Amino acid sequence: MTELAIVTGAPGWLGTALVRSLVQGLEEAGLPATPGRQVRVGKLPGSDDDELKVLGDQVIATDCDITDRASVDRLLEGAIGATLFHSAGVIHPSRGRQQFYDVNVEGTRNLIEAAEKAGVRRFIHVSSNSPVGINESRDRLFDENSPCRPYMHYGKSKKAGEDLVNAAFKRGNMETVIIRPPWFYGPGQPPRQSLFFTMIKNGKGPIVGGGENLRSMAYVDNICQGLLLCEQVEKANGQTYWIADRRPYSMNEIIDTIEGLMENEFGMKVAHKRMRLPGLASEVAYVVDLLIQSAGLYHQKFHVLSEMNKNIACSIARAEAELGYDPKIELEEGMRRSIRWVLDQGREI
Repeated sequence: MTELAIVTGAPGWLGTALVRSLVQGLEEAGLPATPGRQVRVGKLPGSDDDELKVLGDQVIATDCDITDRASVDRLLEGAIGATLFHSAGVIHPSRGRQQFYDVNVEGTRNLIEAAEKAGVRRFIHVSSNSPVGINESRDRLFDENSPCRPYMHYGKSKKAGEDLVNAAFKRGNMETVIIRPPWFYGPGQPPRQSLFFTMIKNGKGPIVGGGENLRSMAYVDNICQGLLLCEQVEKANGQTYWIADRRPYSMNEIIDTIEGLMENEFGMKVAHKRMRLPGLASEVAYVVDLLIQSAGLYHQKFHVLSEMNKNIACSIARAEAELGYDPKIELEEGMRRSIRWVLDQGREI
């Protein structure tokens, strides 16, 4: 496949990893690069693009604010037959609740309308677990037929973005695919993920309730594999897929795995303690989060705490069957690479 690839969401975590995968391929997943393929990147205006520059001349970065239609139109000039990978989005807004809708809804609308006008072939949209919400019980994993019960305004904004993509599919002007990755992890992680490692090392890894609630996670290269397959597999057109590691993990397993790696493989002194909170702490945080967001504001710590005792877990069976999705990295190896990346950056855990 030699057509132009366009990527939003760089220099963000997933966007940068995806650009790298398009240029270099994913050897572990058996997905080679296409020699000479041009990758056009819509990067956040004013952001550093050093990680993109090292990928070579086939990567061309241009400033693009997806909330500005003129900026989007410039990004998509000459995009006939291209694949557009839309990974830009706001998870934790810095400017209050409305930012969810400005970026995740109106930004997506701008991209879809411009892509249809420009003749883009396939629009691949990165959504989230949040439009579907929280599992009814630990043993009932989400699949693609699970009803949507959006979690807070982030979930509502991502569901609205999905609705726009599905409406574009029905119009028939371009092909579309949606993926729903859950909690990301892996090299390139933002400071909030590195702080999680530090909390575990210092004995403050948060366990709310018994810690046996399940969380699906997605190693960043596994997500990239899913995205590349969504471009290549013809019958993915019009579909939605859960893209995650092969199985969900309990919160106890997640924290135990990170602690064990830090101590046994990286020689760190760990406290072997947990910050244990009753399940009620998450329920109180949920109410506080609801009130804060109802006032048009946002507080990341209350939002994260509100989810800490919840089951948010999915099945990838459909992606395996229809895309040939075969995630190669699971929790221990993924966290090993994550910790090593943080240390290689000269950062302290």
